[in-house]
Amino acid sequence: MTIKDKHRLRLPFSAIVEKVEELDEHHKLFTINVEENLLKYKPGQFVMVGLPGIGEAPISITSAPLSSNDSIKLCIRSVGRLTEALHSTEAGSRVTVRGPFGNGFDMEKFRGKDVVIVAAGLGLAPLRSLIDTIRTDKRRYGNVVLLIGARNPASLLYKDIIEEWRKEGKIDVRITVDVAESGWDGHVGVITTLFKEDLYIDPTEAIAAVVGPPVVYRFVIDELLRLGLFERNIFLSLERRMRCGLGKCGHCQINGLYLCQDGPVLSYHDVRKLKEAI
Repeated sequence: MTIKDKHRLRLPFSAIVEKVEELDEHHKLFTINVEENLLKYKPGQFVMVGLPGIGEAPISITSAPLSSNDSIKLCIRSVGRLTEALHSTEAGSRVTVRGPFGNGFDMEKFRGKDVVIVAAGLGLAPLRSLIDTIRTDKRRYGNVVLLIGARNPASLLYKDIIEEWRKEGKIDVRITVDVAESGWDGHVGVITTLFKEDLYIDPTEAIAAVVGPPVVYRFVIDELLRLGLFERNIFLSLERRMRCGLGKCGHCQINGLYLCQDGPVLSYHDVRKLKEAI
């Protein structure tokens, strides 16, 4: 990274909100035009999004890496003062953006491999970038299985998009909910119950990407190891109070790791001995 690039990461630039779509009562999908500040990023990286006078917060990029398009998509959950204010913005509003930050998924390690993607809870938001990256060039990958777990059908993100993925047929999409609701005729059970079915992968050559609440990581990892995946081929996205994005403030530190720089994407092999990580 050049000195100019490092300087750019520290300074926020102005971006325009192109579109705001309501996903459910807590989540909105923002399309942000970054104009001349074309972002070069990997799936799994994040940006710091802010509103002057209110603050900024780390938000995972949910769209596939930019090509000719100069817009990115961000799925934002309303959980505090800043995100509530962002939810009140409309198309044409301006926000600030810094980044991208962090260590994303290394797609070269995925090439030619079977892929297991595990999205628990709200994990589908940051994983959509990885999913769409694979979908756009599927011939470079083996069998791809997407396992989605949600608390209930109402909390499922991207319902219409998931249905499009299913119809497209490039990836094998499987969904479960912890608690069924009226009209739900799909699988019921925690996400690890999806591992009871045949995933049609070669575990010794497969790569896994896991994002979800920390409480599920240990159980999902146990299932992946039971299948025969290697520790170095299981990648997790970890989040921990990221604030500056530059590894300076220490809020995201776990022992010697700064997740805003060394993470958020790390292999299980690299974090398995860090009790605070998983």
